[in-house]
Amino acid sequence: MSMIKTLGVNKAFGSLQVLRDVSLTVEQKEVVCIIGPSGAGKSTYLRSLNRLERIDDGKIYIEDKLLFDCANGINNVKMHQDERNRALLEVGMVFQRFNLFPHKTVIENVMLAPVHVRKLSAEEAREKSTVLLERVGLGDKIDKWPSQLSGGQQQRVAIARALAMEPKIMLFDEPTSALDPELVGEVLGVMKTLANGGMTMLVVTHEMGFAREVADKVVFMFDGAILEIGAPEIMFSKPVNDRTRQFLQSVL
Repeated sequence: MSMIKTLGVNKAFGSLQVLRDVSLTVEQKEVVCIIGPSGAGKSTYLRSLNRLERIDDGKIYIEDKLLFDCANGINNVKMHQDERNRALLEVGMVFQRFNLFPHKTVIENVMLAPVHVRKLSAEEAREKSTVLLERVGLGDKIDKWPSQLSGGQQQRVAIARALAMEPKIMLFDEPTSALDPELVGEVLGVMKTLANGGMTMLVVTHEMGFAREVADKVVFMFDGAILEIGAPEIMFSKPVNDRTRQFLQSVL
């Protein structure tokens, strides 16, 4: 089963075209890393998958279900909004910034969505959240405030918060870009564990080592378009596209 599929996705902000006919498929349990220079449209593409950005044209499927079939900004899929929302709940997302609620403790941040969206009892949500925080190595921090944590720890809380909704797909939008270099490894370690556990993941990243080691396939985006897709061993050693080659030479 394809967990994510897009066909001919386009998006513009005014006169600026940020996505150009983007077509991509992510299969179940596959880890796909999107690389490319800043301004290539990578984050906008990710945000379009869970409706944080509305596309102008193209089709978006989640778990082989067509949710959006847009032309000129109008979605032509006739579907009850509750059904569409349920499908989108299967997509969790971790952002560049942690966006934790500063007035809530670590475990309260993780519990919030399961209680208010999934309608779990507070007891059930606390039990689930405790397990997830232990899973990301923060079992001893559950009653701390976000301000008492390092950036890497806050990002791991954000990952636990996304996992608390039990998504089938995880989107990561440059999750280490706001971290000091010495904290990057702890977040990537959690992501590797998720990948090894079979989580379907679509990751926008500047961490080429992670992409090389963990990805099933690597996507290179430039100027809003996908220019090349391939297995990491091919992309990093023998890229076909000149732009891909120039980018990798500049970052490796």
